[in-house]
Amino acid sequence: MQDYDEATAFLGEWGFYQKRIFFLLSIGIIPNGYVGLSLVFLADTPQHHCRLSNSSNTTYAEAFHMNLSLLLPLETAGANGSRYNAKSSGDHAQPCLVPLSTWNLVCGNNWKGPFTMSVFFLGMTCGAFISGHISDRYGRKIVLFGAMLMQTILSFIQVVSWSWEMFCVLCFLIGFADISNYVAGFVLGTELLGKTERIAYSTLGVCMFYAIGYIILPLFAFYIREWRMLLLALTLPELLYIPFWWLIPESPRWLITQGRVNEAEEIVQGFAAKNGIRNVGVIFQVTDCREYMLLNTSNNQKYPYSFLDLVKTSNIRNVTILSFLVWMITSTGYFVLTLGTPNMYGDPYLNCLISAISEIVAYTIAWWMVHNAPRRMSTALMLLLGGAVLLAIQFIPSSLHHFARVLVMIGKTGITISFAIIYVFSAELYPTVVRNMGIGVCSMASRIGSIISPYFVYLGMYNQMLPFMLMGTLILLAGSFCLLLPETRDQPLPETVYQVQAMKCPCCPSATYHSGANTSTESPAQDVETENNGSYFLPSRMDQTVNIH
Repeated sequence: MQDYDEATAFLGEWGFYQKRIFFLLSIGIIPNGYVGLSLVFLADTPQHHCRLSNSSNTTYAEAFHMNLSLLLPLETAGANGSRYNAKSSGDHAQPCLVPLSTWNLVCGNNWKGPFTMSVFFLGMTCGAFISGHISDRYGRKIVLFGAMLMQTILSFIQVVSWSWEMFCVLCFLIGFADISNYVAGFVLGTELLGKTERIAYSTLGVCMFYAIGYIILPLFAFYIREWRMLLLALTLPELLYIPFWWLIPESPRWLITQGRVNEAEEIVQGFAAKNGIRNVGVIFQVTDCREYMLLNTSNNQKYPYSFLDLVKTSNIRNVTILSFLVWMITSTGYFVLTLGTPNMYGDPYLNCLISAISEIVAYTIAWWMVHNAPRRMSTALMLLLGGAVLLAIQFIPSSLHHFARVLVMIGKTGITISFAIIYVFSAELYPTVVRNMGIGVCSMASRIGSIISPYFVYLGMYNQMLPFMLMGTLILLAGSFCLLLPETRDQPLPETVYQVQAMKCPCCPSATYHSGANTSTESPAQDVETENNGSYFLPSRMDQTVNIH
């Protein structure tokens, strides 16, 4: 039975069709870089002040049109605006008024800002799980463009939101669509492209264009300060993706698994024509494809696997627990530093732009490390570097705020690099039979981290150093956890749960495979044979990297 990559090897590398798919799908990732992070500016604290005391002879309307700083004593001043307090002898603080805001999200309602961000990330959590099942059943292309259309329409509706509650509900649905089109676009690209292009797409393509979207955000926000107009300006470019429906095909791999061999044949023949290849003959034999479908169906019925297999043996249980903690802490650290950028010293727009540019540097370094450095040490060292730098910020005097900004960017770069590498690292740690489920659990941990991250940022309103101190400590802890995991680079991928390497102390020799065949009636050798026979499209080694934010 012929492998898909072998059957399409005649297409060559980086032909016209590969370049077109690479850039079209990468461009489609750009909105993912600013849709969620735009809440940094959309939910920003506006300039506001408290209601004047009843004993004052100055009316509110008069005060608003005058210089408030002369009329009202300054209570607090933050990076996002100033708040003034009106108190006279024997009076209590008056309720806040926000003439420049629609829903009064300050003072007693300031919890609504981080809650809105958490709602968005909660939508991403649901979308990451549900969209995968929909994609497997109905196809990658329909999920990709369906989610894009859903995100665009809901964003236009969000522009005219008449209540904060409505805005939050739309944030949840937009988060659902945002991660759905991201995952579908990633999967479609890895299935359409060959091995060489797939590695580039998974790192330089997806990650770099995500960073480009992040760079666009502060540029738009600097010139468009009104939140409705900013949201409209960020949504309008998404209409340009409509013609992509006719330029990006469905995945031939997925079509074959659904028995739609003729459609897959037509698409690959079209690829060959675009690359200038003629007279290629029949590429996919219908009988072979049917045999593959029947083989996979019988194997899945005979040897079912579940999430319980992720804790079946002590080795895989240790991997699951440590990976869950590392993913959750790393994700929390990444989003805390990303969402908290405006709270740093200096101009919030410049800080956000520098943060976005640092991601391009980080992804370039991560791409190099994936190809040349050990997984465990790379991930651990970047986390330890990021954590140490974040803890050092508290010792920097306020007069050296530019130096503090540099340290924050160094810490964020280290965390971003580790965030990119742990996808590859975790995929190589888990055995073939439960690899997708293992990455799914890790992704859930990542989403939990993103949901709680806005509340770490919220702590910065009370103490600017507190988020850095907490995250620095947790990131150091995550780096220590990574040192306990086994190394996977240049190691054979485990096929069954019995071949997962044992957890070792960093000062001990490299771990060996732990055999647990005597604890189960199922033979490890039989598992390997079954999996190898049923993995028609599954490579024996990891030949791609993954990065899902």
